[in-house]
Amino acid sequence: MRHSVSRLRTGALAVGLALAVSALVPSGSAGAADRYEWAALGDSYTAGGFVGDPQPPLGDAARDGCDRTSDAYPGVVERELDEFPPGKYVHLTNVSCGNATITDIANTKQTPISPVQPPVGGWPAVDPQIKRAKLNDETDVVTIGVGGNSLPFGGMLLKCLELGATPGKSCREYYTSPPEGEESIQDKLARVQDEYVEMLAKVHQAAPNAKVITVGYPAVLPEEGGDCNRPALTELGSIKHTDVDWLRDDVLKQLNNTIQRVTSFFGDSYVDVYSSSVGHDACQPAGTKWVEGICGDAADYWPAKLPGTLLNCGLIGKRVTLVHPNAAGYENTAAHVERAIRIALLDR
Repeated sequence: MRHSVSRLRTGALAVGLALAVSALVPSGSAGAADRYEWAALGDSYTAGGFVGDPQPPLGDAARDGCDRTSDAYPGVVERELDEFPPGKYVHLTNVSCGNATITDIANTKQTPISPVQPPVGGWPAVDPQIKRAKLNDETDVVTIGVGGNSLPFGGMLLKCLELGATPGKSCREYYTSPPEGEESIQDKLARVQDEYVEMLAKVHQAAPNAKVITVGYPAVLPEEGGDCNRPALTELGSIKHTDVDWLRDDVLKQLNNTIQRVTSFFGDSYVDVYSSSVGHDACQPAGTKWVEGICGDAADYWPAKLPGTLLNCGLIGKRVTLVHPNAAGYENTAAHVERAIRIALLDR
């Protein structure tokens, strides 16, 4: 059964098809010289983690620990573009990787941390994503979804969980007047902006003719912190309601604003998935939420315990999802990204 957000995809298809229907070609008929090249870069919100089938499959020698899956938005968009090509076949190169930071896109090697069947000794480091994707002057579209791990948002959530279980403690206070050795949220966002500027500059240098599309983060937190049931691990656990409000307004929204501002500076396109996902956050009931909570529903291959911590979602029959999109969330993101790609390809 298709999710209700498929209606959004129908609208996205209408935009592309109305303008390009006369040029439609069968998806299997195009050669390498007669196709568009799309590279998908990003972190776990692009890769997928636990939604769909692992890519490469479990047991495949090509597995790299990045946890890309078939039902994350690159895979969903790819299938739609295969069914209705925008004039030519679109070839996807997806090198997104769970836990990727902004600097892992263009500058640094990343050591993946996938908990799924890691090799003895751990995963080997992988090259920066622009190198792995082989960006060049023939790349037509680059989509980028990254930034959260550079704060790091996941680490902040875990700190908020810890402080939420301690009377009189607040993660808002912790990150606005931090202890020695910890950046304030203001410093974190300023650093993220600088890193994002450098990253986009290098993407444009590597793919000078490409249309670059950045993808923001969805509404993972409710519009009212009081909507969350403390300490439900299927939502946001022990995080205090006032800290949920702070994380939403002063962290997540500001991160999206930073990404959008830098994207606009470069003249690139920003995909807002926050607005359309309001009301589908991690504190909503199953069937309404587009983001799983600290613990949630995931494919069987995904772990129930978080290594190095006491978190064991198996005790409530769930798996460790750490506030990441589910299939419905990726359907929504895919609808908006697909529309942006079709528009970007109109003048190619």
